Amino acid sequence: MKSRNMSHAENRYKEGGRRFLADLRSKAPMDKVLAEELVIFISVMKWVALATIIGAVVGGATAGFLILLRVSSNYTSHFEWYFLALPVAFFASSGLVMWLAPDAEGHGTEKVIEAVHQRSGRINLAVVPVKLVATIVTITSGGSAGKEGPCAQIGGGLASGFASLLRFNDHDRKKLVICGISAGFAAVFGTPIAGAIFGVEVLFAGSILYDVLLPSFISGVTAYQIAHAFGVSYFYHQIDFVPVFSEAFFVKIVLAGVVFGLCSVMLILVLGAGERFSRAIHIWKPLKGLIGGALLIGITLLVSRQYLGLGLDTIQSALQGQKPEWYSFIMKMVTTSVTLNFGGSGGIVTPIFFVGATAGSVFAQLLNLDTATFAAIGMVCLLAGSANTPIAASILSVELFGPKIAPYATVACVISFLITGHRSVYPSQIIAIRKSPSIQVEVGKVMEEARPELRIRARSVTAMLLRLLERIRGVRPTDRAAK
Repeated sequence: MKSRNMSHAENRYKEGGRRFLADLRSKAPMDKVLAEELVIFISVMKWVALATIIGAVVGGATAGFLILLRVSSNYTSHFEWYFLALPVAFFASSGLVMWLAPDAEGHGTEKVIEAVHQRSGRINLAVVPVKLVATIVTITSGGSAGKEGPCAQIGGGLASGFASLLRFNDHDRKKLVICGISAGFAAVFGTPIAGAIFGVEVLFAGSILYDVLLPSFISGVTAYQIAHAFGVSYFYHQIDFVPVFSEAFFVKIVLAGVVFGLCSVMLILVLGAGERFSRAIHIWKPLKGLIGGALLIGITLLVSRQYLGLGLDTIQSALQGQKPEWYSFIMKMVTTSVTLNFGGSGGIVTPIFFVGATAGSVFAQLLNLDTATFAAIGMVCLLAGSANTPIAASILSVELFGPKIAPYATVACVISFLITGHRSVYPSQIIAIRKSPSIQVEVGKVMEEARPELRIRARSVTAMLLRLLERIRGVRPTDRAAK
């Protein structure tokens, strides 16, 4: 009976819409214009209200999560050997996710992207408390993970629940969930504009959903203000060193973009290798947590404790010009891969910042450049490359480090994004563009299913360079064809 009533109500709603459109077509041109503006105005006001509500809810939830995480981390830091609890923590985190909310597995944002593309934004509301608890258990015990993924998943979960409450259709549900992603990112890092852009850019590699820009901006700004009002503090570091523009320095910026793009590729490959290694171990999932925790304990005892947890102290020291060990960015990749693939729960962006800041510092040391400047550029470039979000990363450089560094950071971010190729730390991203005409890949394909193929055009610059290399090596094209 309920389904019949719902069907009858939907038919009446559609019939009313058809009558309204027919009435519009019969009106004079000026009346049509006014009617169109009225419809758009109503739509704008609708999404202003909805985005404000989602921003306030997600901002409050994010603030609660961040405060709990801070209190828990301060408590465990009083114990010198707190990281010895890693196997138990990973076991508990994996078991909690497996039994109560399997969608909470991994690094958060990836699952929200998957839900938007494959389930029209439907997310089990149980993900919210499970992800919160599992992430706190992981990070406070020393697991190498971030805090933005849980906030994006918490934001997406709350938005999906709100959409279900209001019986939204699939299109509006997805828009609301994207607002939740933006609000979570904005509230966790204190970057409302970059957070809003991240939410609409991270879904597709090479495209932005313009129809969600307004509600994403509103939800991001609202979430940031609410979290700040609850006492959440944020990190900002003004970069005052700005070199005089020169051709030589511009070449170094371009080179930095290439290097950071290759670092992004390396991070993606290390995360993938950890996933394959974990899948090759055919045992009960929580028991893998014991193995992962033991591996991290071994790395910590043999190398250093700085690769545990969020690693914010190392990031800040790199941005202040201090020089980390040359292998710091590699070790952080390894510990993050072990954490996320062996039962730990958390985000990926904070480890990306760690890898970028330390890699940028090493790059600056090799070329005798300012280490603080390139640590900042490295941070945003790794996000641009590994997450395929160059616009959000460029805006993030302004919000975190000031406008003086923005021109250099933006150029390097776009290059890093291109150099990374058709890869991502978020395998559920959809490919929206080909990053080179000589690489054939199916646009609209999910990232993890993409199979790029090289198809070099005969008259392209790439073909010319290859022919030049062949001549330098003394191998003629006819010889290669004969072989």
